[in-house]
Amino acid sequence: MSKFEDNPFSDPTIDNPFADPAVQQVARSTNNATRGLDDYNPFDGQQNANQATPSQQPTQPAIMQAVSPPNSGGQYQRPTQQQQPQGPPPNFTTADFQRRQEELERKAEELARREAELRAGSAGRRNNWPPLPAFCPVQPCFYQDINVDIPLEFQRIVRHLYHLWMFHALVLAVNIIGGMSIMFAGQGVETFGLSILYFILLTPFSFICWYRPIYKAFRSDSSFNFMVYFFIFLFQIIITIVQSIGFSGGGSCGLITSISMYSHNVAVGIITTLITIGFITCVVADVMLMAKVHRIYRSTGASLAKAQAEFTTEILRNQHVQTAASSAVAATVNAQIANANANRY
Repeated sequence: MSKFEDNPFSDPTIDNPFADPAVQQVARSTNNATRGLDDYNPFDGQQNANQATPSQQPTQPAIMQAVSPPNSGGQYQRPTQQQQPQGPPPNFTTADFQRRQEELERKAEELARREAELRAGSAGRRNNWPPLPAFCPVQPCFYQDINVDIPLEFQRIVRHLYHLWMFHALVLAVNIIGGMSIMFAGQGVETFGLSILYFILLTPFSFICWYRPIYKAFRSDSSFNFMVYFFIFLFQIIITIVQSIGFSGGGSCGLITSISMYSHNVAVGIITTLITIGFITCVVADVMLMAKVHRIYRSTGASLAKAQAEFTTEILRNQHVQTAASSAVAATVNAQIANANANRY
């Protein structure tokens, strides 16, 4: 054990690491730092206040400054505070404020007017169809606004139906030109005269009899108007099929008429063939849209019983029917009173 108790640094040939000046300097600084901790009493507030050094005074919290990305030299630079340019304040005059006030009032009036129209319903709106000029003695008869009246999911199909009605009117108008060309070719005037009659009658009747009912049906989810549309539109398809066939002297430039015209005049045959294609296109579009409307009608849960109930309600709400019923009841009561008085005397 004696060999373990000997001082290993007693041998002068071995260097003492604690004799290094650098190690001794670190030891002295550590002793000075720990001396303050040895004398510190946490329960002596007065002593601690007197022994406070300037280094122990509270300092401001450290704030991290943002740095800019490194430049080409690889060094970060502290960003300088950017000064926003401050221009001269805008000079508003009384006329500017008055003009803005007038614009705001005008917009407020427009919004109020539209809101009143939406609340009032179609009955309180001004008719806008057909779009006639102001100087025309005939005023619009209907109000139509698909974006306002029709729900969003049905606006597309209603626009297609409206365009289909317009296409029917266009084909009937071109049919007049075909009848005129047949008349100039010396093949009779019956087609020309009947084509004018068809355009005058079928164009407004088709709008009133099948387009307006389907417009009202999608607007108010009316089963009765759906039934009216299906019933009238079926006749529309039948009439268009007859027109596309084009019987001789039938008033339409259909298939038979166009084929017979090639033997007399090729130009007239081409014109009538184009009109025949227009009628056939109308038939195809009619069938497709009617099938699509029927699918929508079935998906809404509508039925014939619901249509009958709506028809009865509409009849009872009709002002003319109510006036006629009240007049009939009053006449019956007066007759009974008169008979009672006559029997009494």
